[in-house]
Amino acid sequence: MPKNIIPPVAKIIPKTLEKFGEVRTDNYFWLNDRENPEVIDYLKKENAYYQKMTAHTKVFQKELFEEMKARIKETDESVPYFYNGYFYITRFEKGKDYPIYSRKKGSLSAKEEILFDCNTLAKGHSYFQLGGLAISPDNKLATFSVDTIGRRIYTIQIKDLKTSKILSDSIEKVSGSAVWANDNKTIFYSSQDEVTLRSDKIFKHKLGGIQADDVLVYFEKDETFSVDIAKSKSRKYLAIEAESTLTTEYRILEADNPDGKFRVFQKRVRGLEYSINHYGDSFYILTNKDEATNFKLMKTLETATSKENWTEVIPHRADVLLEDIEIFKDFLVVEERFNGLNKIRIMPWSGEEEYYLPFESETYTAYTTTNVDFDTDILRYAYQSMATPSSVIDFNMKTKTKEIKKEQEVLGGKFDKNNYTEERVWATAKDGTQIPISMIYRKGLKKDGSNPFLLYAYGSYGHSMDATFSSTRLSLLDRGFVFAIAHIRGGEDLGRQWYEDGKLLKKKNTFTDFIDCSKFVIEQKYTSPEHLYAEGGSAGGLLMGAIINLAPQLYNGIIAQVPFVDVITTMLDDTIPLTTGEYDEWGNPNVKKYFKYMSSYSPYDNVKKQKYPNMYVSTGLHDSQVQYWEPAKWVAKLRSVKTDNSVLFLDTNMDAGHGGASGRFEAIKELAKEFSFLLDLEKIEK
Repeated sequence: MPKNIIPPVAKIIPKTLEKFGEVRTDNYFWLNDRENPEVIDYLKKENAYYQKMTAHTKVFQKELFEEMKARIKETDESVPYFYNGYFYITRFEKGKDYPIYSRKKGSLSAKEEILFDCNTLAKGHSYFQLGGLAISPDNKLATFSVDTIGRRIYTIQIKDLKTSKILSDSIEKVSGSAVWANDNKTIFYSSQDEVTLRSDKIFKHKLGGIQADDVLVYFEKDETFSVDIAKSKSRKYLAIEAESTLTTEYRILEADNPDGKFRVFQKRVRGLEYSINHYGDSFYILTNKDEATNFKLMKTLETATSKENWTEVIPHRADVLLEDIEIFKDFLVVEERFNGLNKIRIMPWSGEEEYYLPFESETYTAYTTTNVDFDTDILRYAYQSMATPSSVIDFNMKTKTKEIKKEQEVLGGKFDKNNYTEERVWATAKDGTQIPISMIYRKGLKKDGSNPFLLYAYGSYGHSMDATFSSTRLSLLDRGFVFAIAHIRGGEDLGRQWYEDGKLLKKKNTFTDFIDCSKFVIEQKYTSPEHLYAEGGSAGGLLMGAIINLAPQLYNGIIAQVPFVDVITTMLDDTIPLTTGEYDEWGNPNVKKYFKYMSSYSPYDNVKKQKYPNMYVSTGLHDSQVQYWEPAKWVAKLRSVKTDNSVLFLDTNMDAGHGGASGRFEAIKELAKEFSFLLDLEKIEK
């Protein structure tokens, strides 16, 4: 990389922040103002620096992009699913970035009706996202919502599917989701607080009306809760869910009676989590009631929904996490997680012997997909592993036979899964806990410490990181990289306790687990510090910030995508989207013990004079989840104190939000930047 290009230096304007008698000086607080021309100028200078420093990789980036794009079947479509008289299909056309949503009445041989061509809708916008797609019960109308900035602020509209005209109804500055009542005239939708973007209200809209006349059905006053509305699979009920990290509360209303009053299913009790599925005359409830840490399944009549009426269907098990259920006329399908792996359990209502679907790999992912019909023996599920492209499978639960409806095609003629080795190994954390690592690499790997190795993790919100296939990842594997996922605490990979042991006052387990996994792959000679790279995004970006403060010597490079790194300042600012709802995840820094603990690991606050790895940091100017100024401030501070000559890049997408670019090919261009960063450091030039 060039040595004579001078990086931008952010000006220092000290701001004193005080809490619990502790004074922090934030020299870059001024970057928290996207309306300030000086802030935009600084971000542009960082972008220009990144472009100049990587100019020698531009041709390679383009080659990587074309290589990854060439593996993707550009003209492709989803497996159709049947709902309320129509087959629904999502498809892509060659050379186009966005999906086309369509349907066929009654038969797959029927004429295709285009519902939404997102390529047309996206014209003139540098960012585009379609959401809130819902078809009216009579199949004549569709709600849809559009975000053209990336801050997840949508406008809901209604389309007449017969005439293709957009109705006059326009509902602006909302969260985007909408559901129909059974009268085909009423929709319910959620809207956000204008400042925090917390989804806090449910409104009712009558067809042909104006937004100003919409009726407020529910307002969530508690700032740690957000709300949403959905329709039951049975189509009988509308359900408002109020949810915080630790607590849920539902309100239900018959979908035939949209002007009725929602009633509380089970009032909120702090620490009580539950979700509901309606079938027949009953609700099935997935819940942690009575200290069922890994959840259990209960049942109650729809006329008596409070928890004292719930009866047990599947008991709690200490070693099995109950993740979800799917109800059919003759079968109950249960999604479980045991020893870090997905299990799908088939339970006939008749009492006949239950069974599990057989899966053989140790690095696979399996989950139910679109199952919208009660009256069928067919379960649709997806399966993939790190070396096996994704398949959509229809499984007959009566005959126990399966039909593969679609296998992901990897074009180019070079891919053969038999050329790769999948492995699951276990690292020992400093407290003795065994941490699983899923990895994939080309066969013939020599454990001599010379292999480039990319270790990925997330480790927050109880979000499990399953071992999935990626055709783009082949561009690293085929150049000698090992790719691995560290299933660290803070996720739910090994059950609910795995999550509990990586949050709040145990959050540091997440960071030390990752470091111990890094040490393990070095000790086992899969790689060495000269060739080890780490990657994480959002809360995984927090992980990246923490590990390089604690153990920078273990890594040659870091990729941090939209990183949450300014933990204290962000969590003290309740005007920022998501903040108040995060207290049960990170702790409330207005409480001294949480403030002290968060202060001890917050990446921005713990940057110090030491050597740091090479770093590529990306963000989006319009990000509503991790504000752009967090990575911007972090990079500015790192530049001012680090004691090495390693590269440090801040790459800001001036048109996008938390998810990055919206088009499928634009997203690959962003990936090509990351891959070229790694390959350039490894001096792999083709």
